Amino acid sequence: MLIGIDPVISPELLDVLFRMGHGDELVLGDAFFPGDSCNSRVIRADGIRIPALLDGILALINLDYAVPHPVAMMQVIPGETLDPEVEKSYRAVIDRRWPGTPPVERVERYAFYERTRKAYAVVMTGETVKYGNIILKKGVIPVDKKW
Repeated sequence: MLIGIDPVISPELLDVLFRMGHGDELVLGDAFFPGDSCNSRVIRADGIRIPALLDGILALINLDYAVPHPVAMMQVIPGETLDPEVEKSYRAVIDRRWPGTPPVERVERYAFYERTRKAYAVVMTGETVKYGNIILKKGVIPVDKKW
């Protein structure tokens, strides 16, 4: 264990966060997401829910402030319903860690998979909510911020 690093952040995830560059994307996939089919760099975080992972991750990296939508989620398939509490729970963490982050972009299912193929890595989580997948775009560390 390291002081100041949330225990939901595994050594493998810490390594990925360190190696990602600005503009790289990280996908947090729910427990049913086809992560291994979409990307060769997959990290397991079984049993860990996405809000807890978001909190641990966003304590270590910032979101890209130079793009219109540094956060994306999967768009609902026609005929299905979306639970607004899912995005609301993610948004609460994002807003606490990085206030002023633009609204979440909704991405069509197959376009989401395509972005996953190009992402730096996928974290397979224990999240079980419907449409729980989320993409984070890593930003440039602000030079005026005092750490």
